Amino acid sequence: MKKVWLSFLLLLAFTVLGCSVNMAGAGKADKGSTAADKTNTDNMLRFSISYPTTIASGYPSRVDLQNEKWIKKQEELFNVYMDTRVVEDVKMGHMFAGGSLPDVVGAIGTPSNPSMSGSVEAGLFQPLTQLLKEHVPDLYHYVPEAAWDAVTLNGEIYGLPGFLSNPSRRATFIRMDLLKKTGKEVPRTIEEFVDVLRAFKTIGVQHPYAMRENFKYADIVLGAFDVLPYRDQFTVIDGEVVPKFFQTDKMMQALQTLKDMYDEGLIAKDFATLTASDFFNNIESGNAAIWSQNAVALTGFSNNIRQVEPAAEVRIIPSPIGPDGEGGYFYYSPVVTSFYINKNVEEERVIAILKFFEWQALSEEAQLFYTFGVEGETYAVNDDGSIDYYGAPKTRSGWQEESWRSGVLWAVRDMTMNRLLYETTEDGRQIMQAFDSILQHEGRGGIGFYPELETITAYPELAFPQQDVGPSFIIDNMVQMVYGARPIADWPKVLEEYRARGGDEIIQEATTRYFNEEGTIHLQEQRLRP
Repeated sequence: MKKVWLSFLLLLAFTVLGCSVNMAGAGKADKGSTAADKTNTDNMLRFSISYPTTIASGYPSRVDLQNEKWIKKQEELFNVYMDTRVVEDVKMGHMFAGGSLPDVVGAIGTPSNPSMSGSVEAGLFQPLTQLLKEHVPDLYHYVPEAAWDAVTLNGEIYGLPGFLSNPSRRATFIRMDLLKKTGKEVPRTIEEFVDVLRAFKTIGVQHPYAMRENFKYADIVLGAFDVLPYRDQFTVIDGEVVPKFFQTDKMMQALQTLKDMYDEGLIAKDFATLTASDFFNNIESGNAAIWSQNAVALTGFSNNIRQVEPAAEVRIIPSPIGPDGEGGYFYYSPVVTSFYINKNVEEERVIAILKFFEWQALSEEAQLFYTFGVEGETYAVNDDGSIDYYGAPKTRSGWQEESWRSGVLWAVRDMTMNRLLYETTEDGRQIMQAFDSILQHEGRGGIGFYPELETITAYPELAFPQQDVGPSFIIDNMVQMVYGARPIADWPKVLEEYRARGGDEIIQEATTRYFNEEGTIHLQEQRLRP
C-alpha cells in the first residue's frame, strides 16, 4: 500500500482589528493563472456553479447572488461570468433529482458524502486526471496526494478539493492563569494531566476538564491511548483491519482513566448529556480549566472568557502523551469541500474552469482578494509593503460577509489556515505557532475508506454518524463503563457483541479493501507547507 499525505469545518473568517502584516515572504505560491492571462469579453469564461453550505442562512441568503459584490469582483479579476447559487448540503439530493445540474457542483467532503447521492458513480461528472496533468500541472502538484485520492473513483480524479495540508487540527487548551495558581507545570503525560486536574479541583475549578456528549471534543484521553473510535481510525490487528477500539488493553486503560476522572469529580457528572451549548457555556463562563477544540478557536475563547475573567490567559499546549509516547487527536480527512464538473461541459470550457480554480489556489492576486477584499476599499498597501486591513469585520453580519468571501467563494485551496490573515493579530500568530510547533508533532492517524465501507450502511448502530463520533453501540457502552453501570472488564464482550451485530462483515470488507488497496487512504503525519 502506498503511503500518502494527508483530515468539517470550513474555516470561518478570523476576527481582525485593523493592523498591519508585512508581506515580505508571506508564503507566496507559484502564480498559476493570474490577471495577466485575462482575455477580452468576447472570450469571457461563463459557467454556472453551486457552492455548498451546511446551513443556508447568513450573508448569502440576504443578497442577490447574481449581483453580489464579491462575486462581481471575482468575475472582474478573472474575466469570468458565474451564474451562482448556494445549496444546503442536506438538500443537494433535490438538485440531483431535478435533473438540471450547474456546470460545477460543490459539495461538503468527498464523493462518498451522502449529499452527493451516488452522482459520481452514476457518471454525472467528468473525469479530470489527464486534463489536470496536461493543463494545470501546478495545481495538480500543489494538492496533496491524499486529497486527490479522497476524490478519486475507479482510478480517476473527479473532484477539485478544498484540502487540508495538515490533518492535525484539534488542540488542547488550558487556562494558564489557573495553572499558575495550582503551582503545577504544564502536564506532559496522561498521568500528569490527571494530577493537574486534581489540582484544579482543589482550587475550586468547577470543570477541571470540560466534557460533552458522545465524547465529541472531549477525547483527550482516548487520543493518548490511541483508541479514538472514529471513521478514519482503523488499524491492522492479526491480519484484520479493525477499528482502533479493538485494541483491548489500551481501550480498557483509557476507560479506567476516564472512570477515575468521573469518580473524582474531575469531569461533569452529567457529561453524557451535555450539549455543545452546555460545553461552550461552561468554558466561556470561566468555569473550565482544560478543554479540547480546534486550534483556530483560540481567539474566540480568549475574547469571550476575558469578558467574565479579565485576567484569563488561554493558551494551547501539547496534548498529554500515553504509554507509547504519543498523543493528540484524530487526523481530519484530507478534503473539506470538493467541486465537480458536469459531464456535459465541453472540454475547452472544462480546461478554462480548471485554470480558474488554479488561479484561486496559487495566485497572489487571489490570496489578497479573498483574504482582504479590494485594495482601496477594504485594505491599503503601505510604502513598506505591509497591509492595513481597515475593512476587517467588527459585527456579526460583517463576519458572515467575510466568511462568504474567504471561506466559501475561495473554493479550491489549502484550508489549513490563512497565514496572511493570522499574521495580523497576536492571537492569530499564536494559532500559527500552535500549528507549526505543536500540532504538526502530534495527532493520531489511521486507515480510512473513501468511499465509505458499504456494509456499514446496513448496521446503523455500528455506523459513524460523523467523522468524529463513534458508533452509537460503542459510545453507549463506553458511557456505561465510565458511569460504572457496566464493568470495564466486559470490553472484550462488547467487541464480541459488535462482531455479532454486523461488525464481522464490516471488518471483512475493510480488510479486503485495505489489502487490495481499493479506496483506502492511510492518514499519517504530514508537515505544513512552508
